[in-house]
Amino acid sequence: MDVLLVGSGGREHALAHALSRSPQLGRLYAAPGNPGIAALAELVPIGVDSHDALVAFARENAIGLVVVGPEAPLVAGLADRMAEAGIPVFGPSAAAAQLEGSKGFTKDLCAEAGIPTAAYRRFTDAAAAKTHIAERGAPIVVKADGIAAGKGVVVAASVAEAEAAVDACFTGAFGSAGAEVVVEDCLVGEEASFFALSDGETAVALGAAQDHKRVGDGDTGPNTGGMGAYSPAPIVDAAMTERVMAEIIRPTVAAMAARGTPFRGVLFAGLMITANGPELIEYNVRFGDPECQVLMLRLESDLLDLLLATAEGRLAGAAPRFRADAALTVVMAAKGYPGAYEKGTPIAGLEAAGALPGVTVFQAGTALRDGVLVANGGRVLAVTALGATVGEAQARAYTAVARIDWPEGFCRGDIGWRAVLREETAG
Repeated sequence: MDVLLVGSGGREHALAHALSRSPQLGRLYAAPGNPGIAALAELVPIGVDSHDALVAFARENAIGLVVVGPEAPLVAGLADRMAEAGIPVFGPSAAAAQLEGSKGFTKDLCAEAGIPTAAYRRFTDAAAAKTHIAERGAPIVVKADGIAAGKGVVVAASVAEAEAAVDACFTGAFGSAGAEVVVEDCLVGEEASFFALSDGETAVALGAAQDHKRVGDGDTGPNTGGMGAYSPAPIVDAAMTERVMAEIIRPTVAAMAARGTPFRGVLFAGLMITANGPELIEYNVRFGDPECQVLMLRLESDLLDLLLATAEGRLAGAAPRFRADAALTVVMAAKGYPGAYEKGTPIAGLEAAGALPGVTVFQAGTALRDGVLVANGGRVLAVTALGATVGEAQARAYTAVARIDWPEGFCRGDIGWRAVLREETAG
């Protein structure tokens, strides 16, 4: 069948890479795509927010499945538009996408369904939020309620830092996303990213990864959209997977169905594994970036079959298969990210990096100008490698990074350090 993939980032490049391996795939289109995706799909010059044009293209080209990559078009109702047009779509309705579109919505749902998460309060007034922060003390977490490209969360080490985060939200630093804030207690433990597919009734575990949000080595500096990731996540073993499904994922799917807004798509649960077990930090309603890159390299099952079964309500009995190898991805970003950065700087060496065994270079913020590949965003490349261990995958990924010629780019040098340390200790 012909498939339309909506999006243009590293996540979509990874999805295109996995979809292209499906024997069921006819033509793969990507709107708008990027130069890396162009090697796997026919690019369509339609933006992710051009819903009318996307629906028209899907109709005119008899698309058998639309796969929506980013969160913004889902929150804005693109899946609803496709469903109304009778076009199968992978991705939740706008009502179900509130799980990412509003952190307050998700916290309220957790409270109602008994899903473990940090204690919280919602505020639309800065003074009230600051009073609460003063009462609770630090460390404390301040979140813009809406979607803010991974940058609307501050884990404040002091009351003053938390108050500054509140001011940033209410003075427009995150646009409309900061019109309301959620202030919650700071969970202590180890973070993990957990993915599950849901067709509205059935939920199936899809694996776990761990990412690195801080921009600097040693998990220092401001939060980013993600500077690297690895999978599997050692802390999420088979027993922990079942706990997450039983205590967090299945109750969420049941609660959404009970509300009349069944969730169909991928549930990305940001977790803190605490002394009490898994607790939900937040939900996303799409694949993570860069977690998607490591998951898709490890996936052995037919991705198109899994996504179509999700869209059509046929997930019961599905059991996604993954290779035993570990995968690790190193994000190369433009110098200055997550602050101001320069666009248009040339990049070379991708073929040499990708020629290494087990290495795939996914493109995110790239563009072609006069035949030259240039940086066109903050996070630009995801250099991804397979290995028998996380340590082996890490070594391959950094060997590939060294082959890339991009003086205006940078990356962390310690992606996967927790898992590598575990391996060395166990060895």
